Amino acid sequence: MTNEEKFNLITRNLEEVLTPEELKHLIESNTPLNHYIGFEISGKVHLGTGFASMLKIRDLQKAGVETTVLLADWHTWLNKKLDGTLETAKKMAKDYFEEGLKAAAICVGADPNKIEFVLGSELYDKLGNKYWATVIKVSKATTVARMLRSTTIMGRKEGEISDAAMLIYPAMQSADIFTMSINLAQAGTDQRNVHVVARDTAKEVGYPKPIAIHHHLLQGLLKPSIWPIPEGDRDQVAEAMKMSKSKPDSAVFIHDSPEEIRRKVNNAFAPEGEVAYNPILDWTKYLIFYDPDSKLEIKRPEKFGGDITYTSYKELEKDYLEKKLHPMDLKMAVAEWLIQKLEPARKYFEDPKRKTALEEIEKLAAR
Repeated sequence: MTNEEKFNLITRNLEEVLTPEELKHLIESNTPLNHYIGFEISGKVHLGTGFASMLKIRDLQKAGVETTVLLADWHTWLNKKLDGTLETAKKMAKDYFEEGLKAAAICVGADPNKIEFVLGSELYDKLGNKYWATVIKVSKATTVARMLRSTTIMGRKEGEISDAAMLIYPAMQSADIFTMSINLAQAGTDQRNVHVVARDTAKEVGYPKPIAIHHHLLQGLLKPSIWPIPEGDRDQVAEAMKMSKSKPDSAVFIHDSPEEIRRKVNNAFAPEGEVAYNPILDWTKYLIFYDPDSKLEIKRPEKFGGDITYTSYKELEKDYLEKKLHPMDLKMAVAEWLIQKLEPARKYFEDPKRKTALEEIEKLAAR
């Protein structure tokens, strides 16, 4: 693989790279690329957490990058998720979440055995003062106002920050990057703020500046609270349309049954002829047509145009925009594609121990 091919593989289908020039320099200098992405243990693994993230990890593995997932049990505790205790976050991280991400990796063709899973609490015990000193150094290099703004990475608005411990969260996330010697930090676009903090404080803290790669956040399936969307509110509504573990019908979880997948997709918000805010089209673009050689077969009666196979998203979007492709026909095809792709995850969770862990996190998430 040439350097250009490696760069293109690492950066394809991303929303942003901070910065492309720095990444090219690392590749051309043969610097080993050490990747990480971190996850709170806040509920079941859905397509955005598992499928979308693992597609990029698959690309990175093909490019020869060492891939790491941080199971962020401390961050889960700080953000008051599950039952609000560190003990539960730690248990669910190993028993359920790691297994869920491994299942997702299998579904997309990534190698789960080549992903290093690191439990936050174990990392901090191992690093001891080195880690906590780094947290303090990041905090000293960052203003209170900026730290407060960065807490949006927790999925909260500034006004929802209820205790001082939450302000530590961005500094810890930056320290995770530094102390694990990460030079390629991955996340969804919602984590951009903290990656910028890490990059801006790196020199003062005494670490190399990490490159940040941001993948697309999949839209949730539910209709936005405001429709049609006023021009000035588009960013706000896009944020509201994100897939959410706390709204089960907004997401497909990797181990959902075929019946659940069909129900959720068939009930999804997908206005005819609307392409900008349409979760079914969004999933079609960023999941089904992620790879350049992808295709999607639409089955429909002859009186509605007969079967058609799309080999590019642009072609499909054009027909949808021109109302040549009906939402229900697309929904049926997307549902069947997902059912097939997620079959390995359903089988993976037939294992009694994994099934028990899934049932346990379902109870916790339902609180």
